[in-house]
Amino acid sequence: MVPLLDRRLLIVSGKGGVGKSSISAALALLSARAGNRTLVCEVNADARIGHLLGGPEVGAQISLLEERLWAVNVRPEEAMREYALMILKLESIYKAVFENRFVRYFLRFIPSLQELVMLGKILYHLEEKLPDGEPRFDKVIVDAPATGHVVPFLSVAKVIMDTVPAGRLSREASAMRAVLEDGKLTAAVLVSLPEEMPVNETIELGTALEQQVQISPQAVVLNAFTAERFTAADLEALRLKPSLLELAQGHALLAKLSADFREQLERELKLPVLTVSRLYQGRFGRASIEAIADQLGSMLEAR
Repeated sequence: MVPLLDRRLLIVSGKGGVGKSSISAALALLSARAGNRTLVCEVNADARIGHLLGGPEVGAQISLLEERLWAVNVRPEEAMREYALMILKLESIYKAVFENRFVRYFLRFIPSLQELVMLGKILYHLEEKLPDGEPRFDKVIVDAPATGHVVPFLSVAKVIMDTVPAGRLSREASAMRAVLEDGKLTAAVLVSLPEEMPVNETIELGTALEQQVQISPQAVVLNAFTAERFTAADLEALRLKPSLLELAQGHALLAKLSADFREQLERELKLPVLTVSRLYQGRFGRASIEAIADQLGSMLEAR
C-alpha cells in the first residue's frame, strides 16, 4: 500500500497541463471520504478546484465545499496580510507598515517574500488548532506551482535561512523547512502524462525535489493512461473490418506508449506509479473527479 494518505501534507506538482489540479481535487475528495478534515490549497492559481468539485470559485478565504472538505486559493497579497499579522500580532502595526503604499512598493522587490508568505500561510493551516486543541485540518493538500516554479517555491525557507540574519523570520523559515523535510509528515506527488516531454520533466522534478529541497516524492500519478485492450488475436479478427482495425491499432499504440512511459518512470524514479485511465467525457467536472478518486483509492488500497 502506498502510504500517501498517512501523510498530513501532500504537495502535488507536475508540468502544466498534466492534470495536477484534477489529481489534487481527487486526493482531497478521497481524504475527506476517509473521514479526514481536509483542506486543499491552490497556490496563486486560476481558482479551478472549487469548480472541479462542483462548488463555487474559491477565493482567499477558506471555504467549506462539503462535509470535511475545505478549499482556499493562497494569493500573495492576502497571504502577506495574514502572515504579517501572525508575526506582528498587532493590526495597528500592520496597517502602519504594510499598508503604506511606499513600503508596499519596496516589498515587491524583496527576493522570495511572496513565496515565503504563501508557504507560511499553508503551513500555518497545517498547524492550526481548534479550541479543544485538536488540529483544525487533519490533512492539507497543496495544488502546488508547476514544474519550473515549484522548486523555487519550496526552497524559499532555505533561501531565507541563508540570507536573513538570525531573528524571527529566520526562525520561521527554519520551522518551515523542518516540516517540509519531515518524511513522516510531508510527501510529494508527481503528476505526469504518457508523453515524452511530461515524463522527462517529471523525472527531472523528482530529482530536483530530492537534491535541492530534500523532499522525497512518494508516488507518481500517470494521468490519461491507456490500458491494453486488444490481443493479437483480436486484431487479426478485425482484418476484414478496416475501419475498426484502424481504431483498434490506434488504441494499441497508445497502450504501448503508456506502458513504456510507466516503465520509464518506475525505472528512473524508483517510485510506485499510479495510473489514472483516460476519461472520455464531454464535460469535465465533479463526476470526473469522483471517477479519478475511485481509481486512485482502489490502487492505494491494493498496493
